[in-house]
Amino acid sequence: MSKSSPEATVSYPLDGLPDSGTATEAAPGVRWLRMPLPFALDHINLWLVAEGDCWAAVDTGLGNEEIRAYWRTLLAEHPLSRIVVTHLHPDHLGLAAWLQEETGTQIWMTLGEFASAHLMHTDTQPWSIAATQAFFLRHGLPIEKLASFAADKGAYRRGIPSLPVTYQRLNDGDRLRIGDHDWEIIVGYGHSPEHASLYCDDLHVLISGDMLLPRITTNVGVAPQAPEVDGLRLYLQSIARLRRLPADTLVLPSHGRPFHGLHARIDHLEAHHAARCDALIARCAEPRTAAELLATLFDRALSDGHQYFFAMGECIAHLNHLVQLGRLRRIESADVIRFIVAR
Repeated sequence: MSKSSPEATVSYPLDGLPDSGTATEAAPGVRWLRMPLPFALDHINLWLVAEGDCWAAVDTGLGNEEIRAYWRTLLAEHPLSRIVVTHLHPDHLGLAAWLQEETGTQIWMTLGEFASAHLMHTDTQPWSIAATQAFFLRHGLPIEKLASFAADKGAYRRGIPSLPVTYQRLNDGDRLRIGDHDWEIIVGYGHSPEHASLYCDDLHVLISGDMLLPRITTNVGVAPQAPEVDGLRLYLQSIARLRRLPADTLVLPSHGRPFHGLHARIDHLEAHHAARCDALIARCAEPRTAAELLATLFDRALSDGHQYFFAMGECIAHLNHLVQLGRLRRIESADVIRFIVAR
């Protein structure tokens, strides 16, 4: 994720931020929770949607004792009726199994996210840290940088200590009745296998998860199990589908503040990625690896395995997209992959 801030076109209707472990009203029958994260991106937003005398939780926070303690306090006043998980990343799925055990409620998520989470949790090929290291080595990341991934081994399981073994399946276009309102499931791609956002037409509210953020760009990545996928095309197509929602939709993102300006934000993100693609083209008059092109996309120093993971995946996603568009050509040798402007 990188900063991409269209302050002139996005507005923030809610004053202040909720303290960790507290609930603030974001829309009628929708409460906003903000939980800490131990990363540069230091928080995640979770949501509670009224369902009779109980609440449906949308996402759960990272699976550590600090967040469990916040949830124990919240559950005293917000008994859960169900748990909806937008996608498989630890800050979203981390405590789903624990909350399911604590409350006896069902978990709702897409098949792609449920199945992929179980595969990643095993750390076996091709979802393993070793497979990721080999993949990034092919794309030119130096061995000394790859060592940071070894130190990060097991991070996924630490963020999600246990996984749910049962779930209710969500599909694109499903309408999930929560309390007095229907919420449409809108599946998006590029950030994770089958990300679920929720839209309520009665309220003009979109719980966007990570698919649409107000100030930073959603990470769009490529993984070793699908090394040539055009993840950027999938992402751009996914956010373009959100244009059909009303202009006054209140967007409730997983990071950053609730905002208005849905259509303008989509415009800005499309222009942002187009500019990044142009910058890569300008650098590829001579053959370049993805690792050599990181500085073209990221103007900050990358310091650890967590940052290199997201940066390399995003760079390869843009390069794959340009190959699919016929603007770049992939050159593969025995040990490395490079990209050059297509003639």
